Amino acid sequence: MENNVEKYIKKQKSPQKEICIYIRNLIHKTVPGVSEEMKWGVPVFAAGKFYIGSFKDSVNLGFSINGLNEKEISLFQGNGKTMRHIKIRSLKDIDDEKLAGLIKLVNKKTTCPSC
Repeated sequence: MENNVEKYIKKQKSPQKEICIYIRNLIHKTVPGVSEEMKWGVPVFAAGKFYIGSFKDSVNLGFSINGLNEKEISLFQGNGKTMRHIKIRSLKDIDDEKLAGLIKLVNKKTTCPSC
């Protein structure tokens, strides 16, 4: 795993730090061997298909939406043209099954500029 990703996560405050750790582990569990790097100032996985962004009151798990249909895109929050997200405010908000399903969907169907 990427050392700079570790540094990013370690500098976050609670509960964002714990959420980032949990989501990172979920991504690695769901997509074994997935690449990770720091890009755009945040941890990025699968060359840009996913990202984790820590904010004042939440953590966003971001997803590339290139290649998804409108129904699939509606599963995410935001209105970006190439990326959308799921906002997570606490560990109890995490639905492993739902997030793992979204991660699998995006990993299988999406493309990204740097993939």
